[in-house]
Amino acid sequence: MEDIIKKILSEKIVDSNVVVDGGDSKYTVHVISDIFVGKSIIDRHKIVYAALDKYIKSGEIHALTIKSLTIDESTSSS
Repeated sequence: MEDIIKKILSEKIVDSNVVVDGGDSKYTVHVISDIFVGKSIIDRHKIVYAALDKYIKSGEIHALTIKSLTIDESTSSS
């Protein structure tokens, strides 16, 4: 499922860097993309949830922790 999540997010969020950890329907996703520039945390999470909606509704993803950063935010936090 980790590979599926990564593939979907990479396709839906263009020019993104995606890392997925977890298992047993509980996952943490780290998404770095400039699509998040100027967006609130809630709006960033909505983008990720919308991409994975099918798997959340089916229960394949039960818990999802989202870390969403712009490219600038990711380089300034390292």
